[in-house]
Amino acid sequence: MEVKASSGAYPVLIGPGLLNRGELWRPHLAGRQVLVVTNETVAPLYLESVREQLADLETDVLILPDGEQYKTLESAGQIWDKLVDRRFERDCTLLALGGGVIGDLTGFAAACYQRGVGFLPMPTTLLAQTDASVGGKTAVNHPRGKNLIGAFHQPRCVVTDTDTLVSLPERELRAGLAEVIKYGLIRDEAFFAWLESGLDRILELEAPTLSTAIERSCRHKAEVVAQDEREQGVRALLNFGHTFAHAIETATGYSEWLHGEAVGLGMRLAGRLSAQTGTLASAQLKRLEELLDKAGLPDALPPGLDADTCLKLMGGDKKVRNGMLRLVLLRDIGEAWITSDVDLKAVRDVLAGAQCS
Repeated sequence: MEVKASSGAYPVLIGPGLLNRGELWRPHLAGRQVLVVTNETVAPLYLESVREQLADLETDVLILPDGEQYKTLESAGQIWDKLVDRRFERDCTLLALGGGVIGDLTGFAAACYQRGVGFLPMPTTLLAQTDASVGGKTAVNHPRGKNLIGAFHQPRCVVTDTDTLVSLPERELRAGLAEVIKYGLIRDEAFFAWLESGLDRILELEAPTLSTAIERSCRHKAEVVAQDEREQGVRALLNFGHTFAHAIETATGYSEWLHGEAVGLGMRLAGRLSAQTGTLASAQLKRLEELLDKAGLPDALPPGLDADTCLKLMGGDKKVRNGMLRLVLLRDIGEAWITSDVDLKAVRDVLAGAQCS
């Protein structure tokens, strides 16, 4: 499939064994210099396969610690130091081998180095394969806010090798389901219904079902990006649940929950708020919560985190406009909308209802 962006179209390759199919993705490298950025978890599994495909190029590797807490300016600085030390030129490519953290971090470093160099993500988690690797959003976290420092920088190609999901821990797989479910909730009721009947097959890594879920999610993302690359309008719908989620991640120091787990609870809270304000029928909220339960995603805030702390952090989210909190809510399964007319007491009540007793 193809993503159409203002900087040009690029392919998203989806299928088994793609890391070993350099003939398919090497033509999208910008030049002969390649820096592979990965982490300590992924490197032992897949780095050698990728390096074999780059054997005749000038290839360097940077292996970073694994975890959301390392998606920082300091880690980006390590990438830039490597590029400068090895005299990487403007036609180099940064290849991100890993999940959403490595993809976001490497993409941000690519956007900044010499005002923008080639970027090619190879996502190895379900969350990154279905959402984070497509669309050109790159960023690092700040201690007071998720993804507050970033840039739009589209990749040259996305290489999604579905075989990498075999090594993914079940917790990571379930967390990735949050972004898949999101697309059904915000714009595709038929896809949501398909997930209601097929979620178990995804968790069992049934290849055809898994590929369908990834391809359909990426196609939704591509369609939205083509309409609104820089999030001036419809692309904000993709943030369904994320304002709640980012507050949870910030409050816990990006170290307790996976991003998808926070998004899962964020969507649940956004659904409850939609029902509480009268825009979403209770029967549809029940469907939403049942599917999130089936995916094994959280239904309560982390212990010790209270509604007031979350609400304060939500006020500092990058989606706030003119001092007004903007949230994505639901009118129906498959129909989302954006509003700044939010009763903060209702938001607090929803958060309070999710506090651990």
